Amino acid sequence: MGPFLAERLQDLVLESAGVQDFLQELCVFSAGFIGKTTGLPVLCTVTLVRPRRPVASAGSGPGTRLPAEVQQATGLSPSLAALESGATVSVPDARADSRWPRYNRAVLRAGQLSVLALPLQLDPDASASVSFFAPEAGAFDDEAIVICEAFAARAGKAVRLAARIGASRDLNDDLLEALKSRTSINLASGIVMGQSRCSQAEAFAILGKVSSNRNVKLRVVAEDLLRKFDTTPEATHFTG
Repeated sequence: MGPFLAERLQDLVLESAGVQDFLQELCVFSAGFIGKTTGLPVLCTVTLVRPRRPVASAGSGPGTRLPAEVQQATGLSPSLAALESGATVSVPDARADSRWPRYNRAVLRAGQLSVLALPLQLDPDASASVSFFAPEAGAFDDEAIVICEAFAARAGKAVRLAARIGASRDLNDDLLEALKSRTSINLASGIVMGQSRCSQAEAFAILGKVSSNRNVKLRVVAEDLLRKFDTTPEATHFTG
């Protein structure tokens, strides 16, 4: 594991369309890389947890789908245990492991026997883990674990970078959405002011009361009013 690995992981970040796309490509690459390095026919999943965002996960192939569904449904798995504890979690034989019975049954149904879950080091407000699956019991011996941990250390840097870029994109999207909402609300307030001959504060209060009574967002109320007046909600534009 040298410059090639670091460069390839960086390329995955730069070439991806977003966090989810990156995680998918990372899983495929990780399964192939660890498979070649250890000689094991492995599958791979990655789980990423960020504040105020849904848990993001991806897998290298159809064989990871059932375990992922059980993980999502139960909130229990070696992957989440590694993510929460910050330590490597090994399941040498899913047939004999009693820690995650439902998850292990899903692993067996997927044709896998061994699971190795490793935490990825991210920023303090995020956490992630990568998991490898193999169809043989005891597939991840001490040597394989060392290899996978070294890989996870490098992969964690790529995931951390992708998460930061994703957070920046999300912030920009949120700001644009807020600007659109503000434009619609201001226009609707103007209509209410003209109809009711009231102040802007009073117009805003009227819209807020309708929003509360209908249990819908203020922006929805504003856009409904604008549509009734055959006015297309406009976006705020900046020049300069």
